[in-house]
Amino acid sequence: MRSNRIFKLFAHVCRLVLACTFIFSGFTKVIDPWGTSLKVNEYLSIYGLEQLQGASMAFSIWLCSATLIPVEDCGCFGEAVKLTPWQTFFKNLLLLPLALVVWWRYRPDKVFAFNAVEIALTCSFFIMSMYLGYYCYRHLPLIDFLPYKVGVNIREAMQAAEAETDAAETVLVYRNLRSGKVREFSLDDTEWQNGGEWEWVDTRTSGGFSSVRLIIGEFALHDADGDATEQVLSTPGRLYMLCVTRFDRLSRRCARRMEALAAAAAVEGAQVVCLTPDPLYGRKWHAFGGQQVRCYNIDASTMKTMLRANNGLVVLDDGTISAKMNCRDIRP
Repeated sequence: MRSNRIFKLFAHVCRLVLACTFIFSGFTKVIDPWGTSLKVNEYLSIYGLEQLQGASMAFSIWLCSATLIPVEDCGCFGEAVKLTPWQTFFKNLLLLPLALVVWWRYRPDKVFAFNAVEIALTCSFFIMSMYLGYYCYRHLPLIDFLPYKVGVNIREAMQAAEAETDAAETVLVYRNLRSGKVREFSLDDTEWQNGGEWEWVDTRTSGGFSSVRLIIGEFALHDADGDATEQVLSTPGRLYMLCVTRFDRLSRRCARRMEALAAAAAVEGAQVVCLTPDPLYGRKWHAFGGQQVRCYNIDASTMKTMLRANNGLVVLDDGTISAKMNCRDIRP
């Protein structure tokens, strides 16, 4: 009897460990549906299922999975905890015996023996989870685990990353959107910054440095005159950075909000710039209502890392991120 009680207690502990692991995994995915969508696209691309990438956002809200495939990070815990494929493999080896203990303990029970309270709780938590994912899709992640979070000074973070990686070689892996071929670039090769032609796949560095930690060092802005990164990031005072994925897909409602913000910034005396991966073809300005706003090209993956939205706003105060918002949340 004593051994039976000890086994039941151990099985209960295993059940709690598994539950906490999967709850944490699901939570980190559902609060960042944009990031999970990018990871789903990476999975689909590797499996040759690019035709399903249009549904990646829906998958990102529904999906809670982990697998051993050749990607840099499994995406098991979103951006909160980064695991390599081998770390994921060992994590699964650790969890598998716990799952077997739980299965052995509860195997005599009926699979669908739910009472009314359990059914109500299951449905309630399911609806809450789906709403949380939808809310974060419509706005921004509730918790920002990315390098470009509020409070980060981009210029200082770039300098720290540069000092950290002086001895490391960084290779950027991009896929050509037309041919589908994968190509490696050095940081000095600016061809990959054409978001209309290249899609980010991976970032590899020697020396064991994390690509998530290094990605802020890849922040770069360009226009017809060349590199404008230092010029923009060293802007004193408040700087509003309007982020637009594609001008031809910018909704009228979002455009009106940006126009109102640009007008309010002019009254405030703050500066406004526009960042976009959309090719500018030598154009330096874009009209937001009655305001002509300076435009700079930014890599699409960098913008998605900085702002989990198609269109939105990042506010800098003396180079430090003080606010981020989805376009639908812009209130001048």
